[in-house]
Amino acid sequence: MKKALITGITGQDGSYLAEFLLSKGYQVFGLTRRTSTVNYERIKHIRDKVTVLQGDLLDQYSLTQAIIESEPDEIYNLAAQSFVPTSWNQPVLTGEVTALGVVRMLEAIRMVNPSKIKFYQASSSEMFGKVLESPQTEKTPFYPRSPYGAAKVYGHYITVNYRESYNIYACSGILFNHESPRRGLEFVTRRISNGVARIKLGLQKNLILGNLNSRRDWGFAGDYVEAMWLMLQQKTPDDYVVATGENRSVKDFVEEAFKVIGISDWQKYVQTDKKLLRPAEVDFLIGDASKAERILHWKPKTSFKALVKMMIEEDLKREKENNKG
Repeated sequence: MKKALITGITGQDGSYLAEFLLSKGYQVFGLTRRTSTVNYERIKHIRDKVTVLQGDLLDQYSLTQAIIESEPDEIYNLAAQSFVPTSWNQPVLTGEVTALGVVRMLEAIRMVNPSKIKFYQASSSEMFGKVLESPQTEKTPFYPRSPYGAAKVYGHYITVNYRESYNIYACSGILFNHESPRRGLEFVTRRISNGVARIKLGLQKNLILGNLNSRRDWGFAGDYVEAMWLMLQQKTPDDYVVATGENRSVKDFVEEAFKVIGISDWQKYVQTDKKLLRPAEVDFLIGDASKAERILHWKPKTSFKALVKMMIEEDLKREKENNKG
């Protein structure tokens, strides 16, 4: 039985990845920070099937101990301060966790078992930022436009560096925006799906958003975790863009969301707030995942419309449950 250690197991990607690895017969360990209130909401349905270990990307010793205890064949580093707007308010913390956390984990691997352990680093399309070419590939230069994007660039390159310097099997997946019903409410896609569900149920009147013209390449997180796993099953480690190759605006997402609940004149329900605009915007992201398709034989399975519908329906169900009586 293979063993895997997932940092960020309680997050969106971590929960889908844990499910996927369990279906493949893995023994799954998850690393979580010690907090006064424990939130296992996203993994409550598989909580009895995974082993949770205490650890923190800020603490080198805890990472080393977690690796010694779990003896993993594969490590998936998904933990990060991952909300872009927060990275301007907390740039130092974002650097400590999202950038230096990667090198702490790589150092722990190097000290414990560098020849056995395979490592996956969650890189991000935010590294491309002010894009220098479209679509973006593995060879597109990075131009990050946020402390989060800059931190991810460090994490990406330090992974390449350890792969080349210490012969560690280390891969980076440059994942474009991937959403799901498990996305946090602070993210724009979930703000839209939850807001539209609440408007449908008469629980709120308006949806307040920032830049409606920002364009992204949106896929389903449940599809993308398979690509992470496939990267670690290859003979040689490498880096891959994971994306749908389709580009849509926030406005498109809003329009499709309202369409799901049967509203066509969505404009009267939507307001914009300048406070929600980024100091430096990333206007246009679209990924070219042809390398992943060619080598990993991976393609996204869930369409944009199906993703939006899935998120709306889940939020409708959740809001009905939360507002019973």
